[in-house]
Amino acid sequence: QVQLMESGGDLVQAGGSLRLACRVSGRAFRFDAMAWYRQAPGKDRESVARIDIGGRTGYADDVKGRFTISRDNAEKTVYLQMNSLKPEDTGVYYCNLHPPIRHFWHQGTQVTVSS
Repeated sequence: QVQLMESGGDLVQAGGSLRLACRVSGRAFRFDAMAWYRQAPGKDRESVARIDIGGRTGYADDVKGRFTISRDNAEKTVYLQMNSLKPEDTGVYYCNLHPPIRHFWHQGTQVTVSS
């Protein structure tokens, strides 16, 4: 059974930092392109960062220069380092493959940025 379990969300003040982690089980992982997705209140889920099997990364325009995605294939974990957080970064953050697989969505982790 494949599981993607996110952690690291918290309440933080604007300008602060958080590091999210997503541990994958039930898959080889190293052959998967991965991504972090965000669902802000009242909005659709969107991709904010992605990383391919070679380590190449891509970011949504509004997080470029502030967020960094990385992966540890030995630990089957993908990370999202988030710096200079803004209130508009608030939402539930999910990890999934890129492109996502519908039945892999897990509960996500809540990030709340206060102004």
